[in-house]
Amino acid sequence: MNKDILLSNSLSNKKEKFVPLDNKNIKMYVCGPTVYDDPHIGNARPLVIFDILFKVLRCKYGNKNVTYVRNITDIDDKINKRALEEGISISQLTNKTIKNFHHDCDSLRNLKPDFEPKATDHINEMIEMITTLIDKGFAYLSSKHVIFSIDKYKNYGSLSGRSLEEMVSGARVDVENYKENPGDFILWKPSSSDQPGWESPWGRGRPGWHIECSAMSKKYLGKHFDIHAGGLDLIFPHHENEIAQSCCANNEDVMANFWVHNGYVNSEGQKMSKSLGNFVTIRDLLSEFNGEVIRYALIQAHYRAPLNFSQNSLVEAKKSLSRLYRAVEGFSVDGEADEKIMSYLYDDLNTPKALARIHYLADQANKGSKECAQLLKNSNKILGILSYSSEDWFKFRNNSHNHEGLDNDLTEEEINNLILERQNAKKEKDFKKADKIRDNLLNFKIVLEDQPDKTIWRRV
Repeated sequence: MNKDILLSNSLSNKKEKFVPLDNKNIKMYVCGPTVYDDPHIGNARPLVIFDILFKVLRCKYGNKNVTYVRNITDIDDKINKRALEEGISISQLTNKTIKNFHHDCDSLRNLKPDFEPKATDHINEMIEMITTLIDKGFAYLSSKHVIFSIDKYKNYGSLSGRSLEEMVSGARVDVENYKENPGDFILWKPSSSDQPGWESPWGRGRPGWHIECSAMSKKYLGKHFDIHAGGLDLIFPHHENEIAQSCCANNEDVMANFWVHNGYVNSEGQKMSKSLGNFVTIRDLLSEFNGEVIRYALIQAHYRAPLNFSQNSLVEAKKSLSRLYRAVEGFSVDGEADEKIMSYLYDDLNTPKALARIHYLADQANKGSKECAQLLKNSNKILGILSYSSEDWFKFRNNSHNHEGLDNDLTEEEINNLILERQNAKKEKDFKKADKIRDNLLNFKIVLEDQPDKTIWRRV
């Protein structure tokens, strides 16, 4: 087994050997959610991918020697707008969304990060960093805004590889007359009386998006750390701006040694996003599928490649997992993960090869190899699958529509119970619930036919 971890570094556009700054203190920061809405399946991909990276690092360097920080952005104009639309306070919205986010993370079988700082708890650190940037001449005041001057940072564009002209023209920036350069970005902006705000040397206001991560990563990981990760869409402008303001404020040439980015999740050939409206939330999917099914579907493609997501991909993932659970029936975790699986994960988190190896082990287990069955079960520790007992996986959850571990063979009693539940839902005019039960039965290849006095079913 290759003992070195290799990672694709967006800073160099190369796959490089990971060499930590300190073997006893590996530091990783991942950009977390902006909590104005429940996360969609595109948001789930970095949650799962960087959870695997976290586990790989812990496997190599020891659980106590890896620090994982994932922030929560709980101050943002999108949050303000959504709270106003729903007629609730900002804290009510963010608390509800954070609670749902944590539930989704747990369902996806993710480990909790070591630290999960909220932006609103670190305003003082942001004000301190902004003050430093002003004092050093990297930021300026204009129309009650504090703005970072990209012309003052000679390495601006080093991560994205774009020219200054390309970045200015392609940036999602507000081209305002108070900016010296259209590409300059906001560090602090004024707040009206009906907006959230904090007192600062520049008046009552609130931070810009980029400064939040710079301030929080510095507090928990220091000026210079090992890995900064997130989705591909964050490279520009968010991560580019983080590097600029962090390096300038901290007198460092480098913010993080490795920048790791996952590819997009596509729906019908388009990037899945809330702005396009082509997304499905993790919460909605969990009403039909176990979190492990979703996780399995998300790791079938290499993390750097686009992932084409569909309902069918979840159905197939469910079938694959049921096959694996049959292969490890009667086994519990006892020992180390399979070396070949680990070698694939050490090689830039190559989950497709790891899954291919897993299915090979399942084939051997089904032929009677207890050794392969045990290796297969042990490997859940890294990939985050096969974490249930086989008995629990195949147990039908009659009291929930989250049919975890859907097997392909329902008993007649189970089918009839669901039909009765559907009939009761229709009597109560809960047609959404009735439709969901029908669709879940269809996943089991059970077709319903409603007749005047009864509902009959058949297998297809």
